[in-house]
Amino acid sequence: MSLWEIRKSVKPWVSGETILFGCSGGTDSMALAAALLKESNNSKIIPVVVDHGLQSNSAEIAAQTVAKLKELGYSEVATARANVEVTDGLEASARRARYLIFKQFIDSYQPKYFMLAHTLNDQAESVLLGLARGSGARSLSGMATVNNIFVRPLLKNTRAQTEAACIEAGIKVWDDPHNLDERFARVKVRKNLLPIFEENLGPGITEALARTADLLRDDADALDDFANQYFSQADASNLDVAELERLPKAIRTRVLRLAIYKAGAPSGMLSADHIASAEALISDWHGQKEVSLPGNVKLSRISGRITLSTL
Repeated sequence: MSLWEIRKSVKPWVSGETILFGCSGGTDSMALAAALLKESNNSKIIPVVVDHGLQSNSAEIAAQTVAKLKELGYSEVATARANVEVTDGLEASARRARYLIFKQFIDSYQPKYFMLAHTLNDQAESVLLGLARGSGARSLSGMATVNNIFVRPLLKNTRAQTEAACIEAGIKVWDDPHNLDERFARVKVRKNLLPIFEENLGPGITEALARTADLLRDDADALDDFANQYFSQADASNLDVAELERLPKAIRTRVLRLAIYKAGAPSGMLSADHIASAEALISDWHGQKEVSLPGNVKLSRISGRITLSTL
C-alpha cells in the first residue's frame, strides 16, 4: 500500500490544471510520477527531465528516464540539457542550472504547479546540514511544501515509502552514483550521521528533525512578517539608527537584509558575516568605516542614519 501513501500526498494538489514535475529517474521522482498518473483528475501532467551532462552516459540516462516515463503512461515529456558551470560546488551549481531550465518550462507551459519530489528524509538532511553550518532559523526551517509555484507534496513521506511504491508499481529506478559519493556533505549526513543518531538515540530521529524544520519555519515566517511590515514604512536607503536600535535583533537583521537586497545585492549572496558587519554599525558603533557588500553595495553610518548606496 506504499503507492497509496504517495497518492494520498499528491491528491490534494491535482485538480484539472497543467502540472509539471521534475524527474531524474530516481526513486523519489519515479514514485511521484506513478502517483500523479493515478491521481491525474483530468490534469495535464508533464514530467521534466534534465540532462546535467555531469557523467559520460548522462544523455543515455536521460533517454532511459524518458522511455520509462512513456512506458508508465506519459505521452509528453519535456527534456533539456543543462549547462552546469561549477562556481560554488557541484551540487549547488547543478541545482542552479536545473532551476533555470525549470523556469524556462514554467514560462512555456504556464502550469499551476511545478512539483518536486523531496521527501521527509531530504528535509531531515537539510536540517542537519544547516546545523553544521551554524545557520539561522530560516535555513534550519528546511524546505517549504509550497514556495511560489514550486510544490513538494512528499515532504511527509519517507524514502522507504517511495522505494516501496516503486517496487509495488514495478518501476526500475536509476541510482545516481552521486548519491553514494561521500565527497558531498549531504551523502555523508545520509550514510554516516543519521544512522548513528538512529542507533544511539533511537528511531524517529528523521521525523523529529523534519518536525523541528516545521516549527522553525513558523517562527521564521513570523519574524519575516514583522520585518517586512517595518521595512514597508521605512526609507530603504536611509534607515534611522535610533529606530533600528529599538527593534529586536532578529527583526533588525532582517530589515538590514531587505534593505541591502533592495539596494542591489545579488539574490542569495549575503552571508551571516555580511549581515553581522552591517548590524555592527548599529549595535557596536565605534566610528568604523563603511561596510562593503556584494553587488557593490555600501553601508555607512552618518548622522544617526544608515545610508545605502551602490558604486
